[in-house]
Amino acid sequence: MFGRKKRRHSVIDTLVGMNSKVNGDLYFSGGCHVDGTVKGNVTADADSNSALSIAEEGTVEGSVNVPYVLLNGIVRGDVVASQRVELGPTARVIGNVYYNLIEMAIGAEINGKLVHQPQGQVPLLEQSKRPAEPAEAAAGTT
Repeated sequence: MFGRKKRRHSVIDTLVGMNSKVNGDLYFSGGCHVDGTVKGNVTADADSNSALSIAEEGTVEGSVNVPYVLLNGIVRGDVVASQRVELGPTARVIGNVYYNLIEMAIGAEINGKLVHQPQGQVPLLEQSKRPAEPAEAAAGTT
């Protein structure tokens, strides 16, 4: 019916509680919910159905690279969602958002770029990490 949302990712395998702080990168599979603070990158396999939800009180100080992202808190870094990103009314992103599908509520803030990346396309972040060819080799000079 209209207005009714079907939640695909209701199972939480990893929880960062409200009074918890993680210093370092967080890698997970399945569902992850952040009520506290993560000072580091949050990553899940792009080929999985992993989902990250960040509550209003939750903060990530680093990049997020997860297929499904539900954000109501703050991310200070880039967000890469290979499948879908949902920004709630209290969501704040200080960085770029790379997405396949996006839903944004009134009140959400992004201080960066919104970059659409269709499914199957290599994310721009990965392209920028590849070594560049030397200009001399490309031009054919010695």
